[in-house]
Amino acid sequence: MPPRLTRRRFCQVAATSVAAAPLIVPARLFGAQAPSNRIRVGHIGCGRIATGHDMPGVAHSGLADVVAVCDLDSHRAAAGRRVVEQLFAASRLPRPSIAVCGDYRELLARTDVDAVTISTPDHWHASLALAALRAGKDVYLQKPMTMTHAEGVRLRDAVAKSGRILQVGSQQRSWGPNEQFRHGCEFVRSGRVGQLQRVEIGLPIDPTAPDNPEEKIPPNLDYDAWLGSTPFAYYTEQRVHPQHDYSRPGWLRNESYCLGMITGWGAHHFDTAHWGMNTELTGPLRVEGRAEFPPNRIWNVHGAYHVELTYPGNVRLTVSDKLPNGIRFIGDEGWIFVSRDEQTTTASDPASRPTGLKPLDASNPKLLEPQGVTVTFPSSLSHHRNWLECVRSRQAPLAPAPIAHRANAACIVSWIAMKLGRPLDWDPQAERFVNDDAANAMLTRPERAPYGALRLS
Repeated sequence: MPPRLTRRRFCQVAATSVAAAPLIVPARLFGAQAPSNRIRVGHIGCGRIATGHDMPGVAHSGLADVVAVCDLDSHRAAAGRRVVEQLFAASRLPRPSIAVCGDYRELLARTDVDAVTISTPDHWHASLALAALRAGKDVYLQKPMTMTHAEGVRLRDAVAKSGRILQVGSQQRSWGPNEQFRHGCEFVRSGRVGQLQRVEIGLPIDPTAPDNPEEKIPPNLDYDAWLGSTPFAYYTEQRVHPQHDYSRPGWLRNESYCLGMITGWGAHHFDTAHWGMNTELTGPLRVEGRAEFPPNRIWNVHGAYHVELTYPGNVRLTVSDKLPNGIRFIGDEGWIFVSRDEQTTTASDPASRPTGLKPLDASNPKLLEPQGVTVTFPSSLSHHRNWLECVRSRQAPLAPAPIAHRANAACIVSWIAMKLGRPLDWDPQAERFVNDDAANAMLTRPERAPYGALRLS
């Protein structure tokens, strides 16, 4: 384990923290909006998504103070504190006192942390979220929910057992100011396209590059802990994240830490597709896929790909890099298309295929008329604020664990089909492939000791 905190000391402070924390919600969160009643948040991970999305989302919510930041890279941890201080200063809010941690267990053991955001590489999502739940914290977890399907089942069940609030960062459910994803799904669920027949998802892909040679591990990075449960591999900046800026990190292009765009952006679009299809708590029945996988050891996530999934009611879902970035719902009376206002999340995202369509578009403008909508969903222009409101109210957030797990599972099932290159039958109730041991073996992964989510009881 990382050497900064001994097992004995961790058990002592963690036990004290959990014992001191009420079962569901701290009493201090009720009452007037005084500083003492604000939700106290700790950020785990201080990289590109944290500083550009999660930290601003929490700081601008008006409901929370940030009291701690944590990163395995001490330079990024220190920079994370500066980012939060600047955000609060720009909002003319009192600048909170922020602790800097190099070990997530130090942050989770703090009794002054009510909730955490987790903005780390995908292979750490499940372990950190499970540890946070055990420490009595509510959680905002970046997508995809987990790296493997087995981790997703474990985390979903742990959330239900704990009674904590977990929101997954599927922020298309809170996309503003036009809320086109919500409106698009309301129109489809209200029958505007008639009988739904097909759905199309378009996603970009990440480029590859030859492997860089081994480099000296930076003294500011706890590299063994960064690798976590994944197999040991030599350090090169190409594998981890840039040391001098916040451009697109290499880990997004390595299958030990991320499955590629099929989960990286696919988690968003599958979630929207499930929302519009009314399949949020189930999954496909059959999947067939193909993909190009580069031979490189480092940037080895999929390139061009095509996946076909069959859902209940014989609805066909096609996912491909050749389609316009977004989701198109096609019925016997027309189609509705929905996409983001801009085709990137950050400036360093790969370019997407132009859509030639409006963020909310249809085969006939009449399909988008607001009158007569029969199915409506809750509205929120801030995914982080929705999470924090639910931390107070103890109501389910817009992207809770059961729904996020099913979207992520569809992504993972698609990736397995892409790897195997043959048709697979999926049982969404049992959450297993039908009579296919090779495919089922890919629903989990070996874990390098002493790390790993499945080692957590």
